[in-house]
Amino acid sequence: MRFPLQCTRSAFSSSRVVRHFHRTPHILARRDVVKKMPLAADLVEFDIEEDFPEFSGNDIPSGAHVALHQQRQLAYYMRLIENEMPKFVAFRKPFIPPTAEAPLVIRSVDYAGEEHLLTAKRTVVVPVAQLPLQNDLAIHKIKLLAGARWTPDPPKNAGVPLDTEQGRHGYIKIACEDFPQPAMNLKWISDTIDGLVSTASDGKSTEYQDLPVDTRHIEAKVKKAKKGDHARGRTTRPSLRDFPKAWLPQPSLPS
Repeated sequence: MRFPLQCTRSAFSSSRVVRHFHRTPHILARRDVVKKMPLAADLVEFDIEEDFPEFSGNDIPSGAHVALHQQRQLAYYMRLIENEMPKFVAFRKPFIPPTAEAPLVIRSVDYAGEEHLLTAKRTVVVPVAQLPLQNDLAIHKIKLLAGARWTPDPPKNAGVPLDTEQGRHGYIKIACEDFPQPAMNLKWISDTIDGLVSTASDGKSTEYQDLPVDTRHIEAKVKKAKKGDHARGRTTRPSLRDFPKAWLPQPSLPS
């Protein structure tokens, strides 16, 4: 809103002073300025009648186009499965279970060809019972040398089934991701396991036989799980066999 005010001075008696009763800047307040829009011929040359025919109501919404695109992708991969998968039969190999000479289980991570820092990591799990150890002292010594990497049960993410005979002495899990190539990480793990076996089987020192196996990492993991396995100093989860038999009701004899 603008109000013209008459100036009181004689020198400015014929002029008018305009005041704006708002805080908006003067440039932003001028909304009556008509901008000159460029013509279509200045932007691009095309024929509206030929390039843009009259809409006949025969098109579908954008959401339907997205659904059709997803169906095309699904059909593309289904055709790949139908036509390309049978060619993999030529690369089929019979499964041969690992022997005592190859007790290692190697685990890797792949992101379908995408580059990731974790793809170079390698994890090896090996049962202690399948390592070439000489006697019980060497088995006890390698458990001490492995430290927190030794567990009585196989790790859940190792892909190793629970076998009573194979895992009677526990498992050793070693992982490495310090090197840029997977083969380098696997070579470091292999050399480390060879060093553990060599040190445990040297037979030069016998003072290790009096040292107990450190199981604090196992107890901390069980306590962190909070499943009741750590209650009252237990190392296994309680079951019905732990219930006192004296508390059980006695069966009544038929009269």
